[in-house]
Amino acid sequence: MPHPPRLILLARFGAAQGVRGEVRVKCFTEDPLALSSYGALSDESGKRSFDIEKLRLLRDDMAVAKVKGVETRDQAQALTGLALYIAREKLPPPDDDEFYIVDLIGLRAVSPEGADLGSVKNVLNYGAGDILEIAAPGDSFLAPFTKAVAPKVDFAAGRITIVRPDEIE
Repeated sequence: MPHPPRLILLARFGAAQGVRGEVRVKCFTEDPLALSSYGALSDESGKRSFDIEKLRLLRDDMAVAKVKGVETRDQAQALTGLALYIAREKLPPPDDDEFYIVDLIGLRAVSPEGADLGSVKNVLNYGAGDILEIAAPGDSFLAPFTKAVAPKVDFAAGRITIVRPDEIE
């Protein structure tokens, strides 16, 4: 049985812009205008597909998009809040010491000695940096995703080394 594609969140539709079917788009890409270069984007289910015909920058990470098949303000407004994804396999490999969050989720967390600590359940960020949520047997714990705490990520072995800070022992 084939596995469903791992999806990467690239953007989220905002409010309608004007009366000609344009819609605001909150972009999570480094370059917001690159959003239109990824090809068709989908909703989380993969059942709906969206082709961006035109894209212009509104400010910072907000753009205005013309989506194929969306011609009216009402159609654009119906997209509000919809998240846009792309299959992980369609994205380039990350640079050294860069990671796609979806690649980290599911990795086994091990101590420097190799003891099993659990697995990466989620990667959170509340503004002060990334935090790994480690689902451990019987409990979970949070660990900052820094070189000091997570010195080695080994995708080939499917694990991440975690040096537990004293305050989470």
